[in-house]
Amino acid sequence: MADTYDIVILGGGTGGYSCALRAAALGLSVALVEKEKVGGTCLHWGCIPTKALLQASEVAEHAQTAGEYGVKATFEGVDMERVLSYKKKIVDANWKGLQATLKGRGVETINGVGRLKDARTLVVSTDEGERTLSAGRALVLATGSKPRSLPVPGAEIDGEKVITSDHALYLERVPQRPIVLGASAVGVEFSSVWKGFGAEQVTIVEALPAVVPREDVDTSKALAKDLKKSGMKVVTGAKLTGVDKGADGVRATLEDGTQLEGDVLLVAVGRGPVSEDMGFEDAGATLDSGFVTVDEYCRTGPEGLYAIGDVIPTLGLAHASFSEGFLVAEQVAGRTVTPIDYAGVPRVYYCHPEVASVGYTEQELTEQGVEFDKAMFPFTHNGRAMMMKGTGHVKVLAGRNGGKVLGIHIVGPRATDLIAEGQLVYNWEALPTDVAEFIHPHPTMSEAVGEAHMALAGNPLHG
Repeated sequence: MADTYDIVILGGGTGGYSCALRAAALGLSVALVEKEKVGGTCLHWGCIPTKALLQASEVAEHAQTAGEYGVKATFEGVDMERVLSYKKKIVDANWKGLQATLKGRGVETINGVGRLKDARTLVVSTDEGERTLSAGRALVLATGSKPRSLPVPGAEIDGEKVITSDHALYLERVPQRPIVLGASAVGVEFSSVWKGFGAEQVTIVEALPAVVPREDVDTSKALAKDLKKSGMKVVTGAKLTGVDKGADGVRATLEDGTQLEGDVLLVAVGRGPVSEDMGFEDAGATLDSGFVTVDEYCRTGPEGLYAIGDVIPTLGLAHASFSEGFLVAEQVAGRTVTPIDYAGVPRVYYCHPEVASVGYTEQELTEQGVEFDKAMFPFTHNGRAMMMKGTGHVKVLAGRNGGKVLGIHIVGPRATDLIAEGQLVYNWEALPTDVAEFIHPHPTMSEAVGEAHMALAGNPLHG
């Protein structure tokens, strides 16, 4: 016989567990099915462990540049065993806390592999045997994603010479000549990690014309400039055509015949949905290239079937998944909800320097025929950023002749924290003149956000 719950969720990553926690808080009975560890990619193979490595890398960079501040310090290299132990401690603490929170909210977490029997029934294979779960109100697909491979001769993932981010998280050595294929979040972040750890030569290869290609044109230019200044080799507009593996590493051949040699090739060309062989289509869900297609309320197929997180073709960001989980839980509980404005979801990259944005890029506004004004404030004019030897800028886009703010783009120190204010500005449809009246504390990097708006409002200060 089936065990019946109000809501059954397949996948315990950020989308799945946020949906479970919110649904339980609203008084629903919840079953959360996860084949590995609750927390999913973000907690165990993505956001948290990579940022722990980036924090360690930043400390290493401080040691290498301490003399520029008059501080006597020596960089003797990185003890990867201790770095990995530090990373594991952070992950485990979060994992332990999440498990306790789920239990405390009354969510039943089931460890096993699930397959849909129909749009309201999930069959789960566990170590103790098979269980059938019946969803009284909703069944939610939150099965996440996995690193993509590349159909290029020799580029097959072997976990040693050709690796994904999953392997990179557990490397017990610092690669000295890594070749990083892909210059979006995963690519630029691991490039920053290895460069900070003392790699001799980091090479980034991007098939599109710019690094962080979905970001604003000026962000891409500024980041590329800083990456090159740090000593990295950055190759854009270049496609990989072949990989040769040897005893000492790999040789990557590009479309124009250029050959690059390194000791490891990181394939960071994005993540693909996990949706195969789980009965999604048989249950009525619609798939496109493996992604579950949904409407603005995350609904797919028959009534009561939803999909959230990396398995749907939205932003692929953990914080977007949190919102999708809440959106679904509140619908199932009978609450009125507002669809997510994905342009208003901050996009963040924890490379060195950091990148963050919200709203539309200059390219997007131009393509849509939207008339706009823009202003940029450089961090080289900000006292606090100068103390940190920060570069980059804050760029604000607004509707022509005093219109609302349409996009905020930051590249520079602590950009991922500064974008929180940008999110409020964009989502509350503020005018540059509104923000220009805010008084930002001095000296802080947040002043750069204020000064960019002041410039756009026609009353610049330091710019």
